[in-house]
Amino acid sequence: MRAAGGRTLGLFSSRRGAEAATEAVRERMPDVEVLCQGDAQLPELARRFVEDPRTCLFGTLSLWQGIDLPGETCQLVIIDRIPFPRPDDPLMSARQRLVERHGGNGFMQVAATHAALLLAQGSGRLIRRADDKGVVAVLDSRLATARYGSFLASSMPPMWRTVDRELVLGALRRLDTGAS
Repeated sequence: MRAAGGRTLGLFSSRRGAEAATEAVRERMPDVEVLCQGDAQLPELARRFVEDPRTCLFGTLSLWQGIDLPGETCQLVIIDRIPFPRPDDPLMSARQRLVERHGGNGFMQVAATHAALLLAQGSGRLIRRADDKGVVAVLDSRLATARYGSFLASSMPPMWRTVDRELVLGALRRLDTGAS
């Protein structure tokens, strides 16, 4: 979470995850308004998020694709998990089986490609213009450790990568003060 709070968009793989994170942040940072998808309609949540720089907004898939936050509106995007399709999704499962029947890698060509597209869209909530600055924090260690991690990372906008928490907090503090 930001040192000063606000300007944070949390993108979660499940409604339960978004609600749990919302409650946790509300308890730890009572002076920061934390909105959660479902508290109101998306246009109302987006308006409140844009108007108040000390507001955070947490939600699920429709926030990954359905919200435009250029400039300083958003400076931290948190992605809790790599957004793979659900294993019980019949359409994605059928596509994977079809690819495998034709000798391809169903996981990479269907599930990983789908996740890469969503990661690009999620990180794109932060990077809307050439001069936008901020942090995209992917909390899923598989992005760094799994064989398919580099494939997924290559779908995201070019940015420096680190696992150093203090380096990230320092960058967020500089953004808060207006320094580069």
